Amino acid sequence: MEGPLQDPYASVAVHAPRPPAQAGRAARIALLVVASLASIGFGALVVAPRLRAPAPESGVVVRPSPAILVAIRDLSRLETTEVHVEKVVDLADRQSRLFGLVQASDALLLVAVGHVTIGVDLARLGEDDIAMDPETGVARMTLPAPEVFSTRLDEDGTYVYTRSTSLLARRNEQLESRARKEATEAIEKAALEGDVMVRARAQAERQLTALATQLGAKRVDIRWREVGVGGD
Repeated sequence: MEGPLQDPYASVAVHAPRPPAQAGRAARIALLVVASLASIGFGALVVAPRLRAPAPESGVVVRPSPAILVAIRDLSRLETTEVHVEKVVDLADRQSRLFGLVQASDALLLVAVGHVTIGVDLARLGEDDIAMDPETGVARMTLPAPEVFSTRLDEDGTYVYTRSTSLLARRNEQLESRARKEATEAIEKAALEGDVMVRARAQAERQLTALATQLGAKRVDIRWREVGVGGD
C-alpha cells in the first residue's frame, strides 16, 4: 500500500517579488543615509582643521600714554611759595613856585603790606620734558624755572600813614596811586631776594615727586631750565 502523496513543492519557500514602489523607497533611503554620512564626514574635514589651527597673533600694539605729562599739565600753574612783605614808601611831588623862588611839595608816607605768589608754569612743558622708563620706573622731568605769578597789596593792611601838602603846593591826586605802584614793585623785588627761589624749587620738586610716585614712578629725577632757555 502506498503512502500518502507529498507535494513536491511543499518545502520550497516561495518569495513574492517586492513591489517596485517599495524597492524605490528603499533605494532613496539608502541614498539619503549615504549622503548624510558623506556630509558629516566632509563637515568634519572642514571644521577639524579650523579647530586645530593655532590662534592668529594679535595685531594690537599697546603704546603707553604719557600719563605723567597729562597729569602734570592738568595742574597748569603749580603755586609753590607765597611771600608776605611789608614795605614803607616815602613819596613826594616837588613843585616850583614863584618863578622858582619857592620850593613846595606834596608828600605822603604809605605803609604797604603785600603778598607775592611764586610757582612753576607747567603749561610750558613740552613732550620731551617728561619721560618715564617703564622697565626701571624712573621718571625724568625738565622744569621751567620758578617765576612770580602775582603780586598784590593787602588792602586791609595797606594805608597812608601821613600826607602833607605845602602851602603853595598843589595837591597831586595821583600821588597815592603812584605810591601803591611803587610799593607793589618794591614788594615783588624784595620777595625775590634771598633763598626764596631755592625754596620754591624745593617745594615744586616735593609736590611733583609725590604726584609721579602716585602715577607709578619708582624714582623721579628733576632738572631745571635756566631763565631765558626754552621760552622762559
